[in-house]
Formats: sequence, structure tokens, C-alpha cells
Amino acid sequence: MESILIVSSRSQSIDGLTKLLMEEELMLPESVSSAAEAKKAALEKAYDLILVDSPLSDAPSDETAAFLARSTDSCVMLFAAKEAEKQLEKKMWEEGVFIAAKPVSRYMFHKTITYLRACYYKLNGIKREKDKLRKQNEEIRLINRAKGILMEYLSMTEPQAHKYLEKQAMDLRITKAEAAKRLLSTYEN
Repeated sequence: MESILIVSSRSQSIDGLTKLLMEEELMLPESVSSAAEAKKAALEKAYDLILVDSPLSDAPSDETAAFLARSTDSCVMLFAAKEAEKQLEKKMWEEGVFIAAKPVSRYMFHKTITYLRACYYKLNGIKREKDKLRKQNEEIRLINRAKGILMEYLSMTEPQAHKYLEKQAMDLRITKAEAAKRLLSTYEN
């Protein structure tokens, strides 16, 4: 985890969380003091971890944490009063926010950060795989559109169109998707 944001209206909480993060050998976090600043910062920069300390001065901290979890790929952790933890637990769980009761011990913070790191790396692997599959799907659609053009305009069969694209790609030393793009740019304009 390389980019961390602390959202807290209290400077002593920011200092305390920064100290705990440094003990975990994590990067020096950035901090903001309001929900509005947090939302703006999270939309401008991708954070690996966002820590929200309740209460916030300008908005409910649970709503802020939920918004940040929904609108970013960040791991979000909400620190709430012990009395509010049980009440917020299900709502935060459904939003993908980890909730911890205050005060948090060093041991509990360490265990929580260890768990969030594991989740972060697992989710990043899934995201990379999803992006790879999305790209492959786009390339397949592109190639199929190009085959359709060849079949329509040059009266080729599907296997002929497929072989034609493969040969173009091989002859020009480009991918089939790039060959399909070039063909589509010629025929669709």
C-alpha cells in the first residue's frame, strides 16, 4: 500500500494514525480534515487505503466512508465509537467498509492493516484479471466486426475472413486486433 489518506477533523487523531501507520512501515499518509476535502482528494488521486475517523465536522462519517468505498477502488476503514460500531457494522459491511471501534489498540491496528493489505493485494489481482479479460473481449468484438465487414463487402466466408485477418497481421507484424482496426478504419469511413 503506497498511497494512504486519513480523513479526520481532529489533528491528534491524524497524528496518532500517522504514527501507527509508520510503525507498520507504510508510506507517510496524506490527510484532510473534512468529508468534502476527502471526496475531492479521492476523486483526484487513487488511494490504496483511506482511513476515516468519526465524527467528521461537515458530514456523517459513515456516509463519507460509504461514498469513498463506492466511488473508488480504495480499501476504506472507518473508526467509530464503540457504541456506534454494532449499529453501523452491517451497513458498512454491505458498502465494503471495514469498521473498527475506538480506541484501537496497536495490536488490533496491526492485525487490521495486515488483513486490509491481504484484501488489497487479492482485489488488485482480480482487478488486473478483469481488465485483461475486458481487453480480450474488446479485441474479439473488434475482430468479429472486421470479419463481418469482409463477409459483407468481399463476400468471404467466416473462415476466409479469419484467415485473411491472420495473414494481414502476420505480414504486417501486428496483432489481429490491430489488423482489424486498420480494416475497419478503411471500410467504415
